[in-house]
Amino acid sequence: MADPTVQPVPASVVEQVDAADVTLSNPKRAVISLGSNLGNRLETLQGAVDALEDTPGLRVKAVSPVYETAPWGVAPGSQPTYFNAVVLIKTTLPPDSLLERGQAIEEAFERVRDERWGPRTIDVDILAYQDVVSEDPRLTLPHPRAHERAFVLVPWHDIDPEAVVPGVGAVAELLSAVGRDGVEPRADLELRLPE
Repeated sequence: MADPTVQPVPASVVEQVDAADVTLSNPKRAVISLGSNLGNRLETLQGAVDALEDTPGLRVKAVSPVYETAPWGVAPGSQPTYFNAVVLIKTTLPPDSLLERGQAIEEAFERVRDERWGPRTIDVDILAYQDVVSEDPRLTLPHPRAHERAFVLVPWHDIDPEAVVPGVGAVAELLSAVGRDGVEPRADLELRLPE
């Protein structure tokens, strides 16, 4: 006898699921930078990578090596050093949803926004989304300072040597202009790509 508690799945739901599957076959490429200078920095970066991978409609494709850098825009020695990494993802989420997810991850790790360039448990920044160039004040794409920051360009170049900052130029050329000063490789540390 049929189980009376089992309801047939409405055709509209099946259509929505099928439609979602079609969009998953056309994912967009995005680049995200992660930085942490409070708490267990490596554990926090790994947690952020795992949280990204756990996001529906998002797959982590590559994770850069970890670098250690001095904090940006503050007096030397006034804050702990950062661990930085860059993650390459494929996603069906639009940029604003990706931004919300990044902010949710920051909140989950108790990121506090007291001061500009203040210390933080985790910073999740969208560096680029496909070839999108947007002046939207909520989410400027590509990231307005990505092209001048070695701590972003070095790991980005590691995982995608042919990368281009949309509307700005090749990561390799930008990196050679900025230089690698102060971006120390931490070969003893490694972020795992989610299984």
